[in-house]
Amino acid sequence: MNTARRMVPVDIAGRAYDIIIGPGAITEAGARIAQLRPRAKVVIVTDTTVDARHGDALRASFETSGIAHATVRVSPGEGSKSWSGLQKTVEELIAARIERSDLVVALGGGVVGDLAGVAAGLLRRGVDVLQVPTTLLAQVDSSVGGKSGINSPHGKNLIGLFHQPILVLADTAVLDTLPLREFRAGYAEVVKYGLLGDAAFFAWLERHHGDVFAGGPSRVEAIATSCRAKAAIVARDEKETGDRALLNLGHTFGHALEATTGYSNRLLHGEAVAIGMALAFRFSARRGLVGTQLAHRVSEHLAAVGLPTRLADVPGGVGSIDQLMSAIRQDKKVDRGRLTFILARDIGAAFIARDVAADEVEAFLAEELN
Repeated sequence: MNTARRMVPVDIAGRAYDIIIGPGAITEAGARIAQLRPRAKVVIVTDTTVDARHGDALRASFETSGIAHATVRVSPGEGSKSWSGLQKTVEELIAARIERSDLVVALGGGVVGDLAGVAAGLLRRGVDVLQVPTTLLAQVDSSVGGKSGINSPHGKNLIGLFHQPILVLADTAVLDTLPLREFRAGYAEVVKYGLLGDAAFFAWLERHHGDVFAGGPSRVEAIATSCRAKAAIVARDEKETGDRALLNLGHTFGHALEATTGYSNRLLHGEAVAIGMALAFRFSARRGLVGTQLAHRVSEHLAAVGLPTRLADVPGGVGSIDQLMSAIRQDKKVDRGRLTFILARDIGAAFIARDVAADEVEAFLAEELN
């Protein structure tokens, strides 16, 4: 392993693109856009915190390449992933006189990537978007695959569309500026790829997570492996009509937890996913699909890096069983009222469990809340 650049292709018919992974990728944005979209104007969508840290480097790359550019800034946090945040973003993109042949550049974490993806997909019936993810979570998950959404008061990511980027630039050096809590949250999504389909990768993470956190060669390797796993699933099932749903391992429980905690800083998305994955494996154990020791192994690794694994780990509580079940029933995978969960028969052997009985989930949550 080394820290050289990695390139992961996303092979979608007619809309294939690359993920470029490595330190300094942001500084190449201008040159790559000049090659992909000659004479295009770009409008950066970012939040004020990320703009202060990385906006100047991105704009400098555009100036070096002679690319006209403007910047739309939003407030940090899930509050911007809303109808009002979307309206504000779209109106500012229109005010910047962006044309259909121009380009939206999403600079930020999952919130910005989702918001910019939806805005670009709607604007003039579709303007191309380039993703520049600045968090670990966004680099391995939300920036790849074209699935963008905003939140409703009824649930997370219930409003959205599929709009593939033309390029993803995952600059691993920017992760050094992330608070440890946010890096941990992103690491939950890295672990997910091992748990859902790659037992050897999960075992590798158990051995190498220290180097991933320290920023050594394992960090680039972990991100590239995660992106290859997601790219392979997206290429098979772009619109989530089949096994792309496996990428939601931990998310049915996790999204419900986010909803009952008000999408607040009490529980970051990756923290909710970590609890959700631990719950999914314990629920699988309760159903006799896996052994309790295996479920414990999953929780043990997540806890080893400082991630929460139980409902009791959420500051301020997670609400009542009724509130959790109401949020679960709003999950995107619900089909004609039938609950769907991603469960497991082993580490690396997740599957889609359809028509899970609500009373079984309620009984499990009651046990977990005690």
